Amino acid sequence: MSSILTNNGAMVALQTLKSINSDLSTTQSQISTGKSVASAKDNASVWAISKVMESDVKGFQAISDSLALGQSSVAVAANAAETVTDLLTDIKGKIVAAQEENVDREKIQTDITALTEQIDSVVKAAQFNGLNLIDGSSEDVMKVLSSLDRSASGEVKGSHIEVGRKNLSVSTPTTSASFGGGNPADQAAADDMIQAGGDNTDFAATTYDGSNETSTITGSGGTLTFTIGEVQDGSSYRVILDDVNVNVAGGGTTTGARTFEYVASATDGTADVAKNLMNQINAFFGAATNATDGYEVAQGTGTNANQLTVTNGSATDIKVFTQAATGGTAGSSASSGGLGALSNIDVTSDSGATGALAAIDGLISQSIDAAAAFGSAQSRMETQTSFVANLTDSLKSGIGAMVDADMEEASARLQALQVQQQLGVQSLSIANQAPQSILSLFR
Repeated sequence: MSSILTNNGAMVALQTLKSINSDLSTTQSQISTGKSVASAKDNASVWAISKVMESDVKGFQAISDSLALGQSSVAVAANAAETVTDLLTDIKGKIVAAQEENVDREKIQTDITALTEQIDSVVKAAQFNGLNLIDGSSEDVMKVLSSLDRSASGEVKGSHIEVGRKNLSVSTPTTSASFGGGNPADQAAADDMIQAGGDNTDFAATTYDGSNETSTITGSGGTLTFTIGEVQDGSSYRVILDDVNVNVAGGGTTTGARTFEYVASATDGTADVAKNLMNQINAFFGAATNATDGYEVAQGTGTNANQLTVTNGSATDIKVFTQAATGGTAGSSASSGGLGALSNIDVTSDSGATGALAAIDGLISQSIDAAAAFGSAQSRMETQTSFVANLTDSLKSGIGAMVDADMEEASARLQALQVQQQLGVQSLSIANQAPQSILSLFR
């Protein structure tokens, strides 16, 4: 049945054309925006997920900037610490030279002072954007934002790389040890503090004159054991080794004396005193004597850790003078590990040169530890920076997989829909012309 009021063919053609136009509009939107999900109405769940991931991408881009700033700060500190280590090594070379006889120690001390001033300059200049990690101005840990951690519940927390500061300042307040001026109660009390093979310790008032030795170490393999029997805050211990074959500048050796001292602090035990005296003597033997003389020193173990034994491999005897005193002042240094002890180094005397040799290795160790710590932090930041960059790329790829349009498919679909649109228009035109045929029935 034909009707001029209801044109079913036109309605079908119109609905089809509307559907085609709608699909065509969606395809054109995908082509113009490059996204298959450009807004929440396209796919609410996918759009919501993509927006969360996009916010994470923005966050990781900010983290990359934070890591770059942190890397720069740590790189400056690491470079400075390495430079300080090199300068301290140069100072050690000067101190070793001062162990020999017949050298101009005043000029060596001048060089050491100049190198110390250079270290001070390096430490003060080692800042990036006002942040100095090695000048000892703060003990606060530097925190560098390194990641965003999102839990399954959606909670986000920031992760940090912590970089500890190191104090390499040469202006850190320190005090030199001061040998005690008080005598033990009696000879027995002095012997209780330090013995050299037997009860032969002298009082503080006694001065070694080259002939009043308290013991000897015979040549060709003789040994002497020093025993630290008692220690308290301010206890002072002195060991003088005389007739030791000491290297001479320019070659050869001569016999000389060298003084080794240690003043105990409240936290020292007998083993600590023995260890410190051993380190001093060992450093001197290594720097100022020939290996062929066979001078050696070793600390006991276990219950004998309060003892140190000196071996004389040379052909001549060594004179030994030991001394004990009370009321001394232990040397101090900053708990944060500064290089302030450099200001106390004075190699113009035998005792000063010996003390400097024992101290410099500890200062070099502090500098090396600082450089190693900064290098480790720097390496970790570089690894994290690379990871964040790769993670950001992965997140972007994931977002693209969810919301980006397949342009090849969109292009093919566009052409197909354009053909369908043309056919739809023609179909609607034909359907609209159908009622006109009814007019012929009334002619």
